[in-house]
Amino acid sequence: MLFIKCDELKPGMRLARPIYSRKGALLYDRAHVLEDLQSIDNIKNFGLIGVYVLEPAEPVPPMTQDDIEFERFQTVGYNEIMEELEHIVKTHKQEKFPNIVDQIIKNYGNLRKKVTFQQGLRSTDDYIYKHSLNVGILSAMITHSMNVSLADQQEAVMAAVIHDIGKLTLAAGLQSKLNCTEEELNTIDAHEIAGYPIIDEAFSATPNVKRVCNQARKVLLDYWKGNSIDTSKISVSAKVLIVAGIFDKETAARVDDAPVSEVLVIRRMMQRDDVFDPRVVKGLIDSLNILVPGISVELNTGEKALVIKTNDVDFLRPTVLSFKDNSIIDLSNRAAYNNLEIIDIMKTMDNRYTMDLARMKALGINVEEPEYV
Repeated sequence: MLFIKCDELKPGMRLARPIYSRKGALLYDRAHVLEDLQSIDNIKNFGLIGVYVLEPAEPVPPMTQDDIEFERFQTVGYNEIMEELEHIVKTHKQEKFPNIVDQIIKNYGNLRKKVTFQQGLRSTDDYIYKHSLNVGILSAMITHSMNVSLADQQEAVMAAVIHDIGKLTLAAGLQSKLNCTEEELNTIDAHEIAGYPIIDEAFSATPNVKRVCNQARKVLLDYWKGNSIDTSKISVSAKVLIVAGIFDKETAARVDDAPVSEVLVIRRMMQRDDVFDPRVVKGLIDSLNILVPGISVELNTGEKALVIKTNDVDFLRPTVLSFKDNSIIDLSNRAAYNNLEIIDIMKTMDNRYTMDLARMKALGINVEEPEYV
């Protein structure tokens, strides 16, 4: 699978992922062939940076119905949030905000299963809107996993969607930058604070929203600057915003920077429980499919392996199949493999593995069987 900028698309290329309209209507499905220049012009007019296309002999990568619906929801939600945040900046009043929050909670705040959290590519122009949507989705899932009240869940999702509104006045390059100087951090912080009067006015009936944003901002500023941190007095919603915000920021696929893997981000969080509340981090882990069958990983010995069975107790210690000698390694068996661990995911743009499920079952290994479309 290749990412191709719209200006570089050519007739004959096949789409690897579906393309939706702002309202969620399917425009082009996976494997659609761009037959002529008119199709390419249509894609350019959608305002996309580019699209994922299949290589000449590459099969269509597997996607479940949940994966497809997640992409559709992201497209619709991103455009709605972009319009609403722009409206709030201009008028200091909400219009569609309650409905946006309700839709996020309806779709992702009551799930009884984990989600494969797919990151679409972001540019400096659309980063804030896509980040706000994804942090809202993550906050809805985390608060549901933590079994908080509906009022607290709504507060967390509202804060997640609105928390970066002040950054819309930042230079585009700073809106999404990962590694900032102290001067840049102070500039970003000043813009965030400048957005609070807008939040005050637009959310006058729910003043806790601003309080949650402010608490999370202070903790994260100290975190980036390396200062001492005290999260003992901040709200649960702020703790959720901190975890969801950092997870999305660091795992986001960007035009100008490579994402950090989910495994590395969560490991860092687990090592800093003074910043990232362990209950919230667990809520994140319990909401997402991360080390699931079919994922290729790297072990601390330098070996490469394929995950064949998830570990629901400790997601970092699943059962894997070693590429070196085809041996099966159950990392949950600490007596045998205590010094062996996964250090990272091997990131690839496509999934070309074929797993013999019958063979796995014959060996006594229960392998999840997703229903691919």
